Amino acid sequence: MSLFGNPSYQYRETYFILFEEDQRPSPDAFIAAIAELGDRYEIKEIHKDSDEQLESMTVVSPSDFAGMDITYVDGEEVLEQVGELNEQFRTTTLTGDEMKKIARIGKCRARFDILHFEEITTSEDDFLDPGSLLTVVEKIANLCGGVGIDRESLTII
Repeated sequence: MSLFGNPSYQYRETYFILFEEDQRPSPDAFIAAIAELGDRYEIKEIHKDSDEQLESMTVVSPSDFAGMDITYVDGEEVLEQVGELNEQFRTTTLTGDEMKKIARIGKCRARFDILHFEEITTSEDDFLDPGSLLTVVEKIANLCGGVGIDRESLTII
């Protein structure tokens, strides 16, 4: 079940990981990568497509009051987004490392959408730690040789 359907979670933001389609990790590799992050992260649900490839998964980090729905996307939608991002980044000042990553997205034909959610609690002492999202984005980007991007701020991860 997506976290959108869970009243205990509120949507916060979406990050993207753009990558070359032939670098799509297997579901087992994906599960192993999340497991490497430690017991703070729990995989709640995994969906595979008809080819047994990862279609979506839900990961939560209860200690960080965070949840993430991760979905695979490919095709025309990704091509359009790559073109839009290239246009947007033309007017942005980038570091050398960021420029190298942006140069790579021109070859990307697939992406993972990572929708970030905050667990809603009644305690004022409980608050979302965004570090869990950044940790997952970095891990998945490394797994598929991709480029992580914060959709709102156009920050390159």
